[in-house]
Amino acid sequence: MSPAQAETETAQRPATFAARFAGKAVIVTGAAQGIGRAVAERIAAEGGEVVLADRAELVHEVASALREAGGKAHSVTADLETYDGALAATDGALAAAGRIDVVVNNVGGTIWAKPYEHYTPEEIEKEVRRSLFPTLWMCRAALPHLIAQQSGTIVNVSSVATRGVNRVPYAASKGGVRAITTALALEAAPHGVRVVATAPGGTEAPPRAVQRGPLPATEQEKAWYQQIVDQTVESSLLKRYGTLDEQAAAICFLASDEASYITGTILPVAGGDLG
Repeated sequence: MSPAQAETETAQRPATFAARFAGKAVIVTGAAQGIGRAVAERIAAEGGEVVLADRAELVHEVASALREAGGKAHSVTADLETYDGALAATDGALAAAGRIDVVVNNVGGTIWAKPYEHYTPEEIEKEVRRSLFPTLWMCRAALPHLIAQQSGTIVNVSSVATRGVNRVPYAASKGGVRAITTALALEAAPHGVRVVATAPGGTEAPPRAVQRGPLPATEQEKAWYQQIVDQTVESSLLKRYGTLDEQAAAICFLASDEASYITGTILPVAGGDLG
């Protein structure tokens, strides 16, 4: 391509990604590590004022690093498994940024990996509190503010593991996140608020700084976890795990004005696995 052709093509492109979140205040939950951190980093890089929420103190270090890189970032620690924690997150965002334009509900993740008959009632309840209630509470806490300004977007993070082995309580929780998305989209649309979700598949990530639960210890527990890995890869048409950047790209697209005509939709990001 000649320099003149390159210049013409560049001029014809829409606004670059670097400005997609300029002037917007975005809450990202579960932002201390993993997908949540990748989303927060991208939003800050694209001009957004990002509020990172997590119950791990590590979230303050992540926000500090974003500020050092030139981004607008704040952090709040809160237990989002409770409504009070969700209120603390939204109140913190309003105090720091003055408004809320986007909420990315990313908290969740399998704690135990095993066939359903081996879960205790206490473990089942913990899985649901971990992977359903943070989204349920954050939607409730943030929605009145979005309705009041007659604009905004909620991006929930579900999972294609709603059709997966050895994590029925987690699957049930993420199925609930899907239902929240499709039902709330109907209620929120008349107020100018979009509600969408991604459904990630298996995603490669650095070792977690804060573990969700005990790592597989016995040979049986390791075998059950390996069944999840094998089924995840086999279910993907691309036969691999995704990357944090691939998950963050989809979430940020749905969160941006580029997706302004999309609501009530769950986008699988799993190499062709639809869940």
